[in-house]
Amino acid sequence: MAEARPRWLFAPSPMDLSSIFLLYLLILSLIQLSSFPALISARGGARGHHFSDGDFDGLSRKLLEDHPISDELARGYMTNSDLEKAVKAFGRRCGNISRIYSIGNSVQGVPLWVIEISDRPGIGEPKPAFKFVGNVHGDEPVGRELLLLLANWLCDNYLKDPLATLIIQKVHLHVLPSMNPDGFALRIRNNANNIDLNRDFPDQFFPMNDEEELRQPETRAIMKWLREIRFTASASLHGGALVANYPWDGTEDKRKNYFSCPDDETFRFLASIYSHSHYNMSTSKEFEGGITNGASWYPIYGGMQDWNYIHAGCFELTLEISDDKWPSASELPTIWDYNKMSMLNLVAGVVKTGIHGRIFSSDKGRPLPASITINGINYSVQASKQFADYHRLLAPGNQYEGCHARIQIKGHRGRLT
Repeated sequence: MAEARPRWLFAPSPMDLSSIFLLYLLILSLIQLSSFPALISARGGARGHHFSDGDFDGLSRKLLEDHPISDELARGYMTNSDLEKAVKAFGRRCGNISRIYSIGNSVQGVPLWVIEISDRPGIGEPKPAFKFVGNVHGDEPVGRELLLLLANWLCDNYLKDPLATLIIQKVHLHVLPSMNPDGFALRIRNNANNIDLNRDFPDQFFPMNDEEELRQPETRAIMKWLREIRFTASASLHGGALVANYPWDGTEDKRKNYFSCPDDETFRFLASIYSHSHYNMSTSKEFEGGITNGASWYPIYGGMQDWNYIHAGCFELTLEISDDKWPSASELPTIWDYNKMSMLNLVAGVVKTGIHGRIFSSDKGRPLPASITINGINYSVQASKQFADYHRLLAPGNQYEGCHARIQIKGHRGRLT
């Protein structure tokens, strides 16, 4: 017999913790709006991108075609060598809360460096894990810059700022600044083999990318990474628009329309955390609330976001954080100011939302592996094998069958109350 010890957050009452959290986000947005009197034109979504059926050519998005990047425009961004030095310098400066490791190499042999940030880095714990992935497309470099700024801000504000302290003590945060260093160096969208890495994952609708040895080394590195670490949630940082994108990214018939995944409501909530914490993403005239279902915007296949959710139990968002794919480096401090609270609140959301707990046997108190299933949602979250901890993200404010879930343990059914 199994004994479940859950931590239920957000009891569904009129003024529960979820309401307080959302009210906090609203107040934060108002504060931010009063803090920035002028907009930089490239940041505000004023240059909206509108699509018709003719804007789609197979699996390509014309908005994100390669455009020449001048030496002048590239000036001020970290080179791959600069990035490696910055990552290692962070490890030396903030070694008490960080671990530096590589998940593999690019086509041209550049290490894919990751910064893990936690009060116990590298040590297995029953905590949720979150990952940020930047520079998936080589010509979208803003994410790699912001992720180093985020890491350093957390280090500088640990035990000083409550949000920094919460993240470092309650989450294992993994930051991959650049998934595509070769594309960045070449100033192109794709990798060195001219493959779009966000079309290189196995697809749920069409038989593509199913041969693992034929996938790109960067793609294989991500997939191996998720087999080793059980991430609760993640986000990849892109450029070319200003919106928080959530699954599904594709449709069964390749048509452009809203196609929801089982956790559509939860994904909308997570996307809204980012959008409403942002300076002006939620005020978008193109995307209601600054969020969009991927297939409703433009369908893609072989994307990383859907693969994370289907195969790794990881709730991933695709964040378009800059209207310009490669803005002038002089704009980076402003873009960081606009996105900082969004990034922090999204990571904190894996602690503040949903249900969290561990599954123990009632006789010897041993952790038991289990799958957590909420009635009415056709999706299960696996508890970890080592600690049997689970972190099941849910949109707040609802009664999920009286707040209970079913547990399947080695063929025996129990009930989580």
